[in-house]
Amino acid sequence: QSLSEKLNEQEMQFKRLTQEQLDNFTLDINTAYARLKGIEQAVESHAVAEEEARKAHQLWLSVEALKYSMKTASGDSPTEPLECAVEAVKASCSDNAFTEALVAALPQESLTRGVYSEEALRARFYAVQKLAKRVAMIDETRNSLYQYLLSYLQSLLLFHPPQLKPPAELSPKDLDTFKLLSYASYCIEHGDLELAAKFVNQLKGESRRVAQDWLTEARMTLETKQVVDILTAYASAVGLGTTQVD
Repeated sequence: QSLSEKLNEQEMQFKRLTQEQLDNFTLDINTAYARLKGIEQAVESHAVAEEEARKAHQLWLSVEALKYSMKTASGDSPTEPLECAVEAVKASCSDNAFTEALVAALPQESLTRGVYSEEALRARFYAVQKLAKRVAMIDETRNSLYQYLLSYLQSLLLFHPPQLKPPAELSPKDLDTFKLLSYASYCIEHGDLELAAKFVNQLKGESRRVAQDWLTEARMTLETKQVVDILTAYASAVGLGTTQVD
């Protein structure tokens, strides 16, 4: 074998060895890079999960604060204005269209003045019921002093049960002022403010007018409570859906 052939053979062996070393080095580099990317992704995933859990907890806390504000009513006074508590809810979910839509549905007066408790509305209802019965005969066309006197005497002389269990379906005869008020009273006593408000809403004439303020306040309380209940359920669901990170 000539010297030239030996040199060529050694050169080829050297190239193969060099290529193998280069391939092994490249493989090691790629493996190390893949491990590094895996670590980065794990850290990022951990950070994202931690941030989502933090946001969910913050939302839950802010909704709980709003629920507490709903319990600050005392006697016949409304709750404290809900605006601060609502702003905290909005801040905790500023990029959440669902919660923003819910918060936007809150009655404006509940934010600036507060709402009455169901207990306060219940106590107030009986004064409204008494007055509405006294003017039961007064409609949009009969509003003379004589009619007021007749209506008052009727409320004193005729017996009407203070409470009646509402029928499953209302008939025209059930739309009598006294019956509607008795149905509403029954619902109030059984904790169903929403149904009571529906019966009061059926009143006509002067009875409807004297009950209008109570009806407005009842609706505001019901609307606010409904939004808060949905927010509470949503905050709990979001909290359960996030992974708590140690």
